[in-house]
Amino acid sequence: MVLELYLDLLSQPCRAVYLFAKKNNIPFEFRAVELFKGELNAPAFRLLCAGGEGGATAVKKVPVLRDEAFVLSEGTAILLYLSRKYNTPDHWYPSDVQKRAKVDEYLSWHQANIRANAPKAMWIKVLIPLFTGQPLPPEKLQEVMEGLSACLTQLEELFLQDKPFLVGSEVSLADLVAIVELMQPVGVGCDIFEGRPRLAKWRDRVEEAIGKELFLQAHQLILNIKQLSTIQIDPRLKEQLGPVLLKILK
Repeated sequence: MVLELYLDLLSQPCRAVYLFAKKNNIPFEFRAVELFKGELNAPAFRLLCAGGEGGATAVKKVPVLRDEAFVLSEGTAILLYLSRKYNTPDHWYPSDVQKRAKVDEYLSWHQANIRANAPKAMWIKVLIPLFTGQPLPPEKLQEVMEGLSACLTQLEELFLQDKPFLVGSEVSLADLVAIVELMQPVGVGCDIFEGRPRLAKWRDRVEEAIGKELFLQAHQLILNIKQLSTIQIDPRLKEQLGPVLLKILK
């Protein structure tokens, strides 16, 4: 049975998994799960998340991996599973214990910093108007961008420093996870790399290491985010997410 990856490329962790699998020629079946169409609630996907000999996934969200009877969720866990099972080149997740620990260090820091801040520009500029019909308060976007800017400064000073990549001289899972997150604000017109030449050059190196054509193909939806206005959103999803997104306005 071919490995199956359940993905929506609007999702940052899904893009990381997709890019990693494609770049490393890992054979898989792409199973599209369109979040805005409410497909997380589709019976087949709910059944997948509820079972499997390897245990059910921890949560009902994408990405999800199915490898025969084994089912796994969480983007970072999937990336590590793929790197180990398919013995991908060492630079992605180094065998050297200290280099590997530095990748782990970034992945841990990422969740509470870049991951917690980078998506907010999309929430403010796209999702709140789309799901609630309410106008965007300009001061809220400024507040969000200031928080992200502080994280970007830490990213440069704590991790990138004067190195080509976040954990040394070659691209790693740390770079992959970081770049897909940072493309989110870029997609909604926030040039977070402007005025940060060191970070901009890092972005160029990561794109080159992944392959520019593959990189742009994976980010096509994000870079054409205005097309979201034409998507038919599941009314149940609007009902669920509308009040949550409105809280961001407060």
